[in-house]
Amino acid sequence: MTKQEWLGVLEQRHGKTLQEKFSAAFVAICGLGGLGSNTAISLARAGVGTLMLIDYDKVDISNLHRQQYAVSQLGMNKTAAMERTLSEISPYCNVITHDIKLTDDNLSLLADCDIICECFDNPECKAMLVNGVAERYSEKYIVSASGMSGLHTGNTIQTKKLGKRLYICGDGTSDVKDDGTLLAPRVMLCAAHQANTVLRIIAGESDV
Repeated sequence: MTKQEWLGVLEQRHGKTLQEKFSAAFVAICGLGGLGSNTAISLARAGVGTLMLIDYDKVDISNLHRQQYAVSQLGMNKTAAMERTLSEISPYCNVITHDIKLTDDNLSLLADCDIICECFDNPECKAMLVNGVAERYSEKYIVSASGMSGLHTGNTIQTKKLGKRLYICGDGTSDVKDDGTLLAPRVMLCAAHQANTVLRIIAGESDV
């Protein structure tokens, strides 16, 4: 399959103008757990041109119940494992990987991205990224997530816009500390909201 053939299929599905916008976009995915791994796959399938994957963790057996990894990838860096998966899904996507923990000191990695997906598990890391981007890169969009645990109905997963460039996906209330678990369906629903929001922003549909 050539790049021209692949882009031709995407243009048939999305239209040439919209696909050109997707192909030109540069999206960072910060955290490659249940949220980030699912978001990355959805964006790659849509033909987003460049994805930056940031995570310092390795694939563990405990990840398999809700994250997009396979037994054959156990022990791999999540960035390398996801890059391999994306190469099978969207072979002409430009994938940039960073095997690091994103902190306030290295947020400059995000300087060239158009849109940033916050896909962390840790509340402190979530706050650091959202606040840091707002302070240093106020022109960038950030799509964050909050609340997707337990067996609650999927109908509570929503997307809300806070300000001009911040979006929050999830139910906003559920917490794994209270529910005791994260399950694949609700995590995937929240990730789908994040990916859909990213695509809408790229398309110029910046409302909710």
